[in-house]
Amino acid sequence: MVAGEASGDLHAAGVIAAMRRAAPTLPIACVGGARMQAAGVTLLENISAHAVMGYAGVVRQLPAHVRRLGMLRTRMRSGTVGLVILVDYPGFNLRVASAARAAGVPVLYYITPKVWAWRAGRLKAMRSTITRAAVILPFEERFLREHGIAATYVGNPLLDGASDLPSRAEARAKLGLPEDARVLALFPGSRRGELAQHLESFTETALELERRMPNLRVIVSVAPGMRIDRARAPFQHVEGDSYAVWRAADAALVKSGTSTLEAAIADCPLIVAYRVGRANYEIARRLIRGISYIGLVNLVVGRRVAPEFIQNAMQPLAMANALEPLLVHGSSERAAMLAGLAAVRLALGEAGASARVARMAIEMLA
Repeated sequence: MVAGEASGDLHAAGVIAAMRRAAPTLPIACVGGARMQAAGVTLLENISAHAVMGYAGVVRQLPAHVRRLGMLRTRMRSGTVGLVILVDYPGFNLRVASAARAAGVPVLYYITPKVWAWRAGRLKAMRSTITRAAVILPFEERFLREHGIAATYVGNPLLDGASDLPSRAEARAKLGLPEDARVLALFPGSRRGELAQHLESFTETALELERRMPNLRVIVSVAPGMRIDRARAPFQHVEGDSYAVWRAADAALVKSGTSTLEAAIADCPLIVAYRVGRANYEIARRLIRGISYIGLVNLVVGRRVAPEFIQNAMQPLAMANALEPLLVHGSSERAAMLAGLAAVRLALGEAGASARVARMAIEMLA
């Protein structure tokens, strides 16, 4: 099994745990992180420290990728590998898939590349190298099947981690927030590059709303292992407990990505914001085709549930204007948002993605 970044490590660990329950003695070797190792595998290489953001970061990792791919290619050619499970990380994992095909090893790809948004040229390689695809967004199954890839929607793994959400009162008590407070949550990102691009604008938006709503409480969700200078975000910081933050908040300002689906699962009204460096934006603008939204919360239902503020549109006054009515219980904007979030949850379906992927893997090994 091969995963790259922290999120892939987390989702891969869930699959490993499910496979261990079904087949306790099955040998599993991995390239991944600490969570996969803790789930009970032979860790061939820990690459959790090598996560990158942007195209320049990818280029810097090329020598390590070449060495790692050579190591995996040798193992797959040994005849001892019955299945390769790839988790996200497409820039590297599609090369692993090609090497597996050359070695005659079947490939199960979990959390496939977002070819419906960009890099559609990858579809040809996916069609020729992936034996089965386990996808986590409902519309991906039909899209990939239309392009000749055996895809199955297995549910979204975020649902697996949100099976026992705290109530609003429980979350506020845990975070030391008054039950009757009006609370805004900030989710500026989990990578240093995202924080550099988002934190100033997110803070300015929150300060503007504090001026309008003197009783407003602002909390910042800090990703595990990250540190945010309190001088740059002078609010309450909560590390590594995102669902408590979601459930405690009346509304949230959220960077684009899987966090927007967490908001839907936790039933927290939100607006979506995202900015990258100019060079990365120009590259992405030329590659991305055929989608109307960037936020997954909108893509899942094919319509705008949450307003989006992308690149130059990420202006604090505009974002404050969009958030203000969402913080007011009983407003028409908040009611419409809650109805939209309910539609997203319905589209995502039931929890159990990890167990479904594990069953697919064991079937392919049989």
